[in-house]
Amino acid sequence: MNLARLQALAEAYSRNRGDEALREAVILAAVPLVRRIVGKIPAPAHPLAQPADLESAGIIGLLQAIETYDPASSTAQFHTFAYQRIRGQIIDYLRQIDALPRGQRQRYGQVQEAIERLRQELGAEPTDQQVADYLGIPLAQYQALLMEVQRRFVLSLDEPWQEEEGETGDPLYARLAEENEPEEELDRNLLVSHLEAWIRELPERERTILALYYYEDLTLKEIAQLMGLTEARISQILGKLILYLRGRLQRVLASP
Repeated sequence: MNLARLQALAEAYSRNRGDEALREAVILAAVPLVRRIVGKIPAPAHPLAQPADLESAGIIGLLQAIETYDPASSTAQFHTFAYQRIRGQIIDYLRQIDALPRGQRQRYGQVQEAIERLRQELGAEPTDQQVADYLGIPLAQYQALLMEVQRRFVLSLDEPWQEEEGETGDPLYARLAEENEPEEELDRNLLVSHLEAWIRELPERERTILALYYYEDLTLKEIAQLMGLTEARISQILGKLILYLRGRLQRVLASP
């Protein structure tokens, strides 16, 4: 994607609203951005969540960005401005077609608790089989839960960690926190310090996967290729890490 050309086209259209040829040029130049975002968002196994459906939702966000972008008043480049709106539109669409049942949310909590208890008992990272045995469920069912967790919590994040050209969004601790936690109640420095310490305790492979996904903005497929694993396995590992870090973060937030 040619970001300089995209920026020039967006600025030209902002000066010539109503020029359909310019508008179409901006859309065509930004289609790779829409597809990149679709590739970063794990979609549910839903008949209305095919790549074409997500791209259509993303295009709606792109059109909104095109019509509202004002380079004179915005400090962001167009690709950053559009990224947020495209991603937000896709996530809103997925939330509409795939609501989370209460029982499933409780199940995530049980998995989160099991991972933490086994960590404390074993003094090391529990294997998937150990967690599955602790929960009394088949290994395949546990791994499917981890993949669902990874997908679900991606959908719960309103902003990307890292956008194009190194621009950053909310810090990871804020993304892992509960949605209903007021930002003003978070001691940022303390939470960041805790999070950094917890991540340092992780095995090297897990630290690398976190960094590639949240900091390098790679897709599951790209990480899988780099790590020599399957996309499903990367999703499972991320799901397990999300539950572990969320569990520790929630206990810090709940402490007096």
